[in-house]
Amino acid sequence: MTTMRERLRNPETVQTEITTRLHALMQAKSTQAAAHGSHFAELWALTSQAAQGGKLLRPRLVLGVFDGFRATAATNTHPRETAIDLAAAVELLHFAFLLHDDLIDEDLTRRGVPNLAGSLVTSVASTQLQGSDPGDETRRMHWARSSALLMGDLMLTLAHQVFARARVADPERSRMLDLLDTTVTETVAGEYIDVSLADAQITPTLPLVLDMTRMKTATYSFELPLRLGAIVAGAGALAEQRLGDVGRHLGIAFQLQDDLLSAFEQSERHGKDQFSDFREGKETALIACARLTNEWPLIERLMGPTNFSEESGRALQQLLHECGARDVIEAMVRDQIEIAENILTRDDHVIAPEVCQFLLALMARMVGRQS
Repeated sequence: MTTMRERLRNPETVQTEITTRLHALMQAKSTQAAAHGSHFAELWALTSQAAQGGKLLRPRLVLGVFDGFRATAATNTHPRETAIDLAAAVELLHFAFLLHDDLIDEDLTRRGVPNLAGSLVTSVASTQLQGSDPGDETRRMHWARSSALLMGDLMLTLAHQVFARARVADPERSRMLDLLDTTVTETVAGEYIDVSLADAQITPTLPLVLDMTRMKTATYSFELPLRLGAIVAGAGALAEQRLGDVGRHLGIAFQLQDDLLSAFEQSERHGKDQFSDFREGKETALIACARLTNEWPLIERLMGPTNFSEESGRALQQLLHECGARDVIEAMVRDQIEIAENILTRDDHVIAPEVCQFLLALMARMVGRQS
């Protein structure tokens, strides 16, 4: 039998546990979907397929924290199956956000392959909408995106159901549901600010962009899974709060790194089209920092879809380096990781040593991830 410490050091085992539980959750729902007709059953099958293939960062964090606390035998943990259920629910929540985010960005691909809307555009069912009418393509696209929107809503509901039915005591259930509610609300607020910035409805500032980064990425990608792992492990409120603080700083560092990778690295490292953030005129912390420099008028003219080229992208990379924006964001990443490390390495033993080791190893990988 695999021990807690072995699981902490064996990511393949953890991945198998998570993917197996995700498959079981999606399969259970497929029977219900089939009762609503063949078209809806096909939509569910495509949704189940689109939900596979992620890196499973967030559920891994849930189980890493749970296993770390359980390894010390210092907390009254729940069965590991409960933690796996909740880890899978966190991945469903992530998938729901991805579906909605792709719709907002009008993207038809994710991780280099068609996302759910992209798959629906070319599915068998969509061919029934094809014909000689010039409006057929528009209707097919509207059908595909509307279907993806509805599936995103259903994923949110399914994730909530797992939280609500978790085999924990009522006080812990309330803590988890409150955490889920806060997470969804802050993530939506962060996405709203992101869209408002992109559509020039809010004046961009560096503090605002950093706050958007915290709400949109740190809250659900790091704070939620770390705090959730602590709750289901039976850790106290102080440990949960402290892990939330760690998650906030790690999440900001993670997103700032993604901004740097998208701006300066090849597509293979970040999974997006080359220069996509520049072409879309995305308001990242890197760009918000550049706004404060003398080079901003040149940078502003090169950004956006109008007449954008590879030459424009290379010029932007050079300008963002020369104006110092890249150095500032890289320093911010280091600062955020250092703050998280300092919280973890306090000598009051609020956070179990195995949890600290697990997260410190994650931070070491994040440092190596910098552009």
